[in-house]
Amino acid sequence: MNTTQTLNTTKTQAQTKATASNEISKVGVTALGISATIIGCWAIACLFSATLSSGGPAGLISNLMQAITG
Repeated sequence: MNTTQTLNTTKTQAQTKATASNEISKVGVTALGISATIIGCWAIACLFSATLSSGGPAGLISNLMQAITG
């Protein structure tokens, strides 16, 4: 009976360590996902603002070409 109790205890400890590691990974992935979402929203807002201030998509492309060519 002692062998069975030792095996169960070891198995429980191994599962607890794996679960803690998985939870840390989940938090990291979630933080990266939220950061990427915020950056993406900011990029879309900037592109929309640039399109409006340039007078539309054609004006935006024209201004971009002027900026690149000098």
